[in-house]
Amino acid sequence: MQVIGTVGLPGSGKGELAEVAREAGIPVVTMGDIIRDECRNRGLDPATEHGTVAKALREEEGDDAIAARSLPIIEDHLESNDVVLVDGLRSDVELDRFRDAFGDEFVLVSVEAPFETRAERLLERGRDASDTDVEALKKREKRELDFGMGEAMERADVVIENTGTLAEYREKIELLFEEGPDAVAEANA
Repeated sequence: MQVIGTVGLPGSGKGELAEVAREAGIPVVTMGDIIRDECRNRGLDPATEHGTVAKALREEEGDDAIAARSLPIIEDHLESNDVVLVDGLRSDVELDRFRDAFGDEFVLVSVEAPFETRAERLLERGRDASDTDVEALKKREKRELDFGMGEAMERADVVIENTGTLAEYREKIELLFEEGPDAVAEANA
């Protein structure tokens, strides 16, 4: 059994990593989907209220609220799968919650890319309001860093630099799934 978590600033490539996992038959639990579902439950638009609801959940249920809501979904997947990917940790508190739940079987991957590269990707994606506005992106990053994302990134077990081509990035991801985090760390060295 292994649970692989991802952390990274908006546009770093977490979604692509999740897509490669899905293509490999690995179940993906997207923490942002939990927030988007809660937006809808509250009658709010996920595209504009995602950050507000994420903050509210943490205030109402604790800083590890999204991780706590993810745990039953992950555990369900582990009943019939050896590997599960948890897409989009936002804090060191969430990291601690997953490490408490899964111990050494939890591996955190930090996906990293420069701001300019990420901003270009987000502009092309255009999923959220902050994707098309550089100032909104900076505010979004500040909010996510305020949650403790920087600390989680620093504590990652492995870093994947996503600065090359899409094909090169996908090769790194496939290496992670086929040979494990140590192989990625060696390839980075």
